[in-house]
Amino acid sequence: MPKFIKQFIRHPRKTGAIAASSKHLARAVVTTANLAAAQAVVELGPGTGVFTEAILQHLLPGAVFFALELNPRFATETRQRCPTATVYHDSALYIKKYLRQHGRDTCDCVISSLPWGVFEKRLQVELLDAIVKALHRDGEFLTYTYLGGMLLPAARDFLKLLRTYFASVHKTPVVWRNIPPAYIYHCRNHAPAPAGRHPPVSPAA
Repeated sequence: MPKFIKQFIRHPRKTGAIAASSKHLARAVVTTANLAAAQAVVELGPGTGVFTEAILQHLLPGAVFFALELNPRFATETRQRCPTATVYHDSALYIKKYLRQHGRDTCDCVISSLPWGVFEKRLQVELLDAIVKALHRDGEFLTYTYLGGMLLPAARDFLKLLRTYFASVHKTPVVWRNIPPAYIYHCRNHAPAPAGRHPPVSPAA
């Protein structure tokens, strides 16, 4: 059984996919992001390191970069695939903690492969709170969703939240050379945090 299917069966809320993202999707994400000007970049949920590999190829020399991966097997695989990358086995909720370890309070870009469509709204809110607080005022956030994913209520909730947190949410054309096909959300210039927070959730949720 392919490893992504195994991990999805064992940890559906941590994995959220049955196949690794393609290099074509990774290339589309990193070329959409403004990595050429980024001094600090954070990746959330690198999986097996397909995106990590592409990010490293586009980073400025000396730029701060690290990834946070909650699934221990995927954290190990990303380290093996990208030995020069710093990969922490921890929740994306702790992004600020690790930025401070790298001497930063904010970053210029967050690239996420987290499975938003399988998260409850409360966890979506907690994660977006953490991401927004970690982003520079002019920073950017990139994530993606699968074609047909908007059929899921959680995916529709997530898009509504993105439009609440960010002043600009742009959806790219579909990247067909991915299983399943996907499109990217490119979010810029976060707005003030919305009022009315949900209570904190466990980082392992």
